[in-house]
Amino acid sequence: MDIQIIAAEKPLMAQARPHKPAPFLPMSRAEMDALGWDACDILLVTGDAYVDHPSFGMAIIGRLLEAQGFRVGIISQPDWHSAEPFKALGKPKVFFGVTGGNMDSMVNRYTADRRLRHDDAYTAGGEGGKRPDRCTVVYAQRCREAFKGVPVVLGGIEASLRRIAHYDYWSDKVRRSVLADAKADLLLYGNAERAVVEVANRLAAGEAPRELDDIRGVALFRRVPDDYTELHADDIDSADEGASRTKGLTVIRLPALEQVEQDKEAYARASRVLHRESNPGNARPLVQRHGDRDLWLNPPPIPLTSEEMDAVYDLPYARAPHPSYVDAKIPAWDMIKFSVTIMRGCFGGCTFCSITEHEGRIIQNRSEGSILREIEKIRDKTPGFTGVISDIGGPTANMYRMACKDPKVEAACRRPSCVFPEICPNLNTSHDDLIRLYRKVRETKGIKKVMVASGVRYDLAVESPEYIKELVTHHVGGYLKIAPEHTERGPLDKMMKPGIGAYNQFKRMFDAAAEQAGKKYYLIPYFIAAHPGTTDEDMMNLALWLKKNRYRADQVQTFLPSPMATATAMYHTGVNPLRGVRRGGSDKVEAIKGLRQRRLHKAFLRYHDPDNWPVLREALKEMGRADLIGSRPDQLVPAHQPPGTGKAAGTRRPVRPDGKTQRFTTKNLRVMK
Repeated sequence: MDIQIIAAEKPLMAQARPHKPAPFLPMSRAEMDALGWDACDILLVTGDAYVDHPSFGMAIIGRLLEAQGFRVGIISQPDWHSAEPFKALGKPKVFFGVTGGNMDSMVNRYTADRRLRHDDAYTAGGEGGKRPDRCTVVYAQRCREAFKGVPVVLGGIEASLRRIAHYDYWSDKVRRSVLADAKADLLLYGNAERAVVEVANRLAAGEAPRELDDIRGVALFRRVPDDYTELHADDIDSADEGASRTKGLTVIRLPALEQVEQDKEAYARASRVLHRESNPGNARPLVQRHGDRDLWLNPPPIPLTSEEMDAVYDLPYARAPHPSYVDAKIPAWDMIKFSVTIMRGCFGGCTFCSITEHEGRIIQNRSEGSILREIEKIRDKTPGFTGVISDIGGPTANMYRMACKDPKVEAACRRPSCVFPEICPNLNTSHDDLIRLYRKVRETKGIKKVMVASGVRYDLAVESPEYIKELVTHHVGGYLKIAPEHTERGPLDKMMKPGIGAYNQFKRMFDAAAEQAGKKYYLIPYFIAAHPGTTDEDMMNLALWLKKNRYRADQVQTFLPSPMATATAMYHTGVNPLRGVRRGGSDKVEAIKGLRQRRLHKAFLRYHDPDNWPVLREALKEMGRADLIGSRPDQLVPAHQPPGTGKAAGTRRPVRPDGKTQRFTTKNLRVMK
């Protein structure tokens, strides 16, 4: 079968074997004994604490494999300094599944300034240091040491976003595919339910990992078959970028590891082609040379249907942390235990975000019935529930059941975003299904309030005044977080975000709906500092906009180059992969890399903080904008420094009296309307 064409695949649960599920997937020999198991078929090794809930990847994969009849054990946050903890549950009969957890381990452990974090939301007690750097690689190595010959399969977001040669911000270099570093057998990228079921059943049937080269969403090392035609994207002197179409089986050759290590334009070309080949309807296999081997990536997984999504979320989760944690708080669990995921994916395509690379841009929806059943489970089974659903949504709050109007157009589309530079006319932007869902959830017995805490795509929301009215009247509690990210066209174009005019329109409609409802509600805007393509003048103009609108930003972040994101390619290469990449014809992008300038950009967002005034005064003078220094309302910072302030003016971070370095944070600031 030609895997380049979307075809009807075997339903996800076609091979399910009904049997009594375990109360929790076992984490100890004693639990295995209680279940009557002499061994596990599959062991999942994870960098997160084990919470048996569908918001945690290892729980979804574990319960899904359990439904296929496999005995699945969990090794959670093992001591990685030796192989002994990886032997605790014995030798798995089928394979080890290795994941870094719900976050990339480097993003989890380090700040945007490359400083070590001392806490971890996915660990009992919030304690940091329970997982190693490059978690997936280390765990895979220990699995091989523990039991030689057992296949090792990588998955999760860390593996997904590091599936090809990629720029690593923390080492400031291009690293090879994590599959090579981990010396694993297979890598499953994206939402891997289909792939992991197929892999498990075929490995259990005796097939070797190298024979599983026809499964979507799988990466492995293999040679290019003789019956494939190679399309070369590695020749960056060519404008073609491997985009030509030929009959028969084709594979696109990306610039090799050695090439992207040495040539930044080659890296940008590889990033551009990978993102262009992301639509399951038309994506072709990719191949990238790593030394003397070819890394082969099959096209992305076919999205789950609503029936399959329902089956995944209806699995028998305990909906609680494993009992071994006793009463220890797991911050990530506390955050989501009263929330409901209604969809996956995002067609926004924001270049700094990794959702599209992992979950895809085709929205996968649950049915109303499945969502309502989960809310009843929260009501009836989750301790501490007071009748308030803390959040209902997904990667975005309001893309539920949105899709291309024509499946044929969707299958052929190669746009990275359905809403940039403007909303595609082929996109159905109706909020009717979501409004109906909100109303049914509110009518559920025992539900007092349903919150939409964040993630509203405001350029879509303004297409439905009825949705904004519904949202404000029933689903906002005091404030709503929203993410314009910037005000200036330069950085917004590099982010693939709408202009500030869309935010202003949403704010007018939001405020009018709040007034009509007799409520005093506020928008909390998010902004990014130091994003590629942002100038000092852009940040100055954003600061002036904030002051004019009497905002003191509650949440700001400095751009963090996460693996494989398009904006990360801009940061590393100084080239814009949103446009054609070829020698001498690439669109250049200025990246903000120096620590001093990155902190200056963040200081503009904190214009109201006296500690930032000295560095802002100095910068404004250098920019020829000393006219913005003074006490008038239209000026940005005062000319005089209050006594005892200004310690953060230089490149050194301020130190508290206890000797610890003060964190740069903007949380819990009062918001002014």
